[in-house]
Amino acid sequence: MRQPDLSLRWQQIRESFLQPAFWFVCLLMPLNWGLEARKWQLLLQPLERLSFINAFKSALAGCSITMLTPNRVGEYGGRILYVKEEHRLDAIPLTILGSMSQLFITLVAGSCGLIYLKYFRADKQLFSFLPFSTTDLLLGFSIGGAVILVLLYLRVSLLVKALSRFKFLNKPVSHIILLNSFSRKQLLRILFLSFLRYVVFILQYVLLLKVMQVDIGLVTCMMLVTVFYLVMAMAPTIGFTELPIRAAAGLEIFQQYSSNLLGIQAASLGIWMINLALPAVAGSLLILGIKIMKER
Repeated sequence: MRQPDLSLRWQQIRESFLQPAFWFVCLLMPLNWGLEARKWQLLLQPLERLSFINAFKSALAGCSITMLTPNRVGEYGGRILYVKEEHRLDAIPLTILGSMSQLFITLVAGSCGLIYLKYFRADKQLFSFLPFSTTDLLLGFSIGGAVILVLLYLRVSLLVKALSRFKFLNKPVSHIILLNSFSRKQLLRILFLSFLRYVVFILQYVLLLKVMQVDIGLVTCMMLVTVFYLVMAMAPTIGFTELPIRAAAGLEIFQQYSSNLLGIQAASLGIWMINLALPAVAGSLLILGIKIMKER
């Protein structure tokens, strides 16, 4: 890492842990997972009633499993521990529906960030390390993916009806028939919670970059963060291997606007630790507690 003021930057990082903004970012973590727990609680309503505290524990347990699976596809494996055994198969499509809502927000916000940085920034620095065609491909893929997702999400009942016409799919369709029970209002409510959670993501990252003395204008910084999350949503990762990919992606994106490379990497590490690693540890302890209680 070539940074002539390295000793000064290390000093700034050490001092950042004493700043109120850093602890505010940490305090936003329970809000982040609280929104996810509320979303999970709403998704499960047609199946069973789950208290908010158990929904919160379920979300954390899911987070711990995702750290061991590609692109967090194993989230369901932890969440089902708090779902009644007879409902666990039926809960699978509910998990997917919630993930679709969050991915849709990520794609839409990332597309807006790309459009702003590509067409409304005179310097267009973000794209200095990418071929022009690559950015067009990324933008087209994100917009196309968002359109497909929102159509599937808001018209999920039509998808269920279409699949139910095929007799050989009767058994798997029996587990997704529950999706018909969601009204447009309920789906939009879940989507709104996903949006609020995404706002928390953005706020945390922007604040942590500021704490680490990565000086980028507010609007540009927010747009860069949306692009970062878009790239991470598309990048293939497996659990703990996500960290170096996050660090590399963050460095490539943010270094176009700031020379504080150490601060950029510290912010990437901090967000990963606060939003993923610590909740995963908490979720692992919850899973261990459940296992011990069952053995007794």
